[in-house]
Amino acid sequence: MQAWRVHENGEPGEVMQCDEVDRPTPGDGQLLLKVRAANVNFPDALMCRGLYQVRPPLPFTPGVEICAETDDGRRVIATTALPYGGFAEYAVADAATVLPAPEALDDAEAAALHIGYQTAVFGLHRRAALQEGETLLVHAAAGGVGSAAVQIGKATGATVIGVVGGPEKAAAARALGCDAVVDRRSEDVVAAVKEATGGRGVDVVFDPVGGDAYTQSTKVVAFEGRIVVVGFASGTIPSPALNHALVKNYSILGLHWGLYNLKDPAAILRCHETLTEYAAKGVVKPLVSERVPFAGAADAVQRVADGVTTGRLVVVPEGASR
Repeated sequence: MQAWRVHENGEPGEVMQCDEVDRPTPGDGQLLLKVRAANVNFPDALMCRGLYQVRPPLPFTPGVEICAETDDGRRVIATTALPYGGFAEYAVADAATVLPAPEALDDAEAAALHIGYQTAVFGLHRRAALQEGETLLVHAAAGGVGSAAVQIGKATGATVIGVVGGPEKAAAARALGCDAVVDRRSEDVVAAVKEATGGRGVDVVFDPVGGDAYTQSTKVVAFEGRIVVVGFASGTIPSPALNHALVKNYSILGLHWGLYNLKDPAAILRCHETLTEYAAKGVVKPLVSERVPFAGAADAVQRVADGVTTGRLVVVPEGASR
């Protein structure tokens, strides 16, 4: 079979190469899955660079999130068991992580539903306890996980303010349902958010960016607000001033979704059931901006790494997608 593999760490566009390899052999409690679509996630780029908290042995195939087909013909979504990731014709997954793909979504959309949307649900519902009528600020609102947070925020009944970079991403954020959009390239984020909230600030911040975005969040978070730290796409990990959190009475909450696989896998199943219902009702629908042919996988991962994409890029092997 064909598989994109990383033989040495570096930039995805340089170190990912397409190899002809044998199909992987699943271990105990694992399944061999035929890949129908593989979503591109920022952690794929970090793994290529050797900067992610999980460092699979070289060589490995990136692609942590897939829609696939089982031996008995079931259409499923899963997180892959590295080093046999999803940018290949076949991947391996722990059987416990395999979930039925929502019928309301096509293969590319289903592949993009899992990690980003679960991150949004756990971050906003479980960690931040976002309530109907509250105001939510989402950084990188037109990106992969940010677009999921926008849709989950709207489904919760929150007023959603999206921060984006550029007019194309601003248009995408509005289409996703943001009540207000701030273009960080042409506007003062802090001033714009304060104006949009009448000076009150926001109840919850969803931050997959870090760096300057986190600093801006501390300036606009309201009394008893919550900042959910999801990632550091900016490349800069902030050092919070805890005296500031004390003075303003806000909470800083971390969200590492992968830990729930170890600590509370039943919660992941419940979340998937909720997302499947949302998808059936049309409340959530992953923003798949591009279905990338298999040959373009390395370029797709590089573009996500560079932060120049909107929504989700999904790699689709030829003839695989329904």
